[in-house]
Amino acid sequence: MVDMNETPRICDYEGSNYRTDFWEGRGRNYEDTVERQVLRQLLPAHGKRLLEIGAGFGRLTEEYSNYEHVVLLDYSFSQLQYAREQLGDERYTYVAADAYKLPFKQAVFDGATMIRVLHHFENVPSVLQGIRRILSDDACFVLEFANKHNLKAMLRHTIGKQDWNPNTLEPVEFVELNFNFHPDYIQQELLQADFSTQKRIPVSFFRLGFLKNSLPATALASMDSVAQKSGWLISPSVFTKNTMTGQYGNNISLPRDAIFASPETGGELKREGDLLIDEQGTRWEIRDGIYDFKEPVG
Repeated sequence: MVDMNETPRICDYEGSNYRTDFWEGRGRNYEDTVERQVLRQLLPAHGKRLLEIGAGFGRLTEEYSNYEHVVLLDYSFSQLQYAREQLGDERYTYVAADAYKLPFKQAVFDGATMIRVLHHFENVPSVLQGIRRILSDDACFVLEFANKHNLKAMLRHTIGKQDWNPNTLEPVEFVELNFNFHPDYIQQELLQADFSTQKRIPVSFFRLGFLKNSLPATALASMDSVAQKSGWLISPSVFTKNTMTGQYGNNISLPRDAIFASPETGGELKREGDLLIDEQGTRWEIRDGIYDFKEPVG
């Protein structure tokens, strides 16, 4: 188990070829199609400001057109550079930061998504608590997680080809900084962080190589839409729609440049040219159009 007092490890995609090595031309059109369909189903018809946590190269960002302002956050500066080249600046803000130390004021977002990201976090309670703090009381939070309690894992455990038990609640780290989670564990941690789960949708039932090689992605996605209605949480991926409990207020009306706070102290930042400076004199840089909170400068 993770020691909650230790600084969590961080999975860093800086300089990686994640886009071309994992997504583009890699036979994942089915997964991409299904995830987009579920996002459209879960997100509200309109919103003011959404935070995409772990946005990467912006694969799903254009699905948030129903929000007036979208903030892309990722630990990888290079992934955000690519996203900015494709998407521009008109509706988007780009932030390189540690999701354990979100550099935002309280309740400045009325929407957030975290898709294919939570499995890289060893301290789930900490990251969920941070997300709740920056969301307004009327916000919608869409969270996807890798499901430990999936059918393949259950079968492998039954026949003795897998040591870890898919039925127990604790997360399992199957390779370094890659975790699978039991649906009940995630629901428990969401509740502890002042979220109320309104809906859970099992996704990617047909994530099998021979099926993806035999059937078009659109056909598999249609089949998946039918299987999702079963509510059986035995798929590799689960999407959740969450609303807020507790009282954090609503600061959605703040201008775009006023949403930031020091990731170290939570205090106000003043801008001087391309620097953001907190009350202790710690400085962070804006470079290449990206707010870089990964490390202080100077």
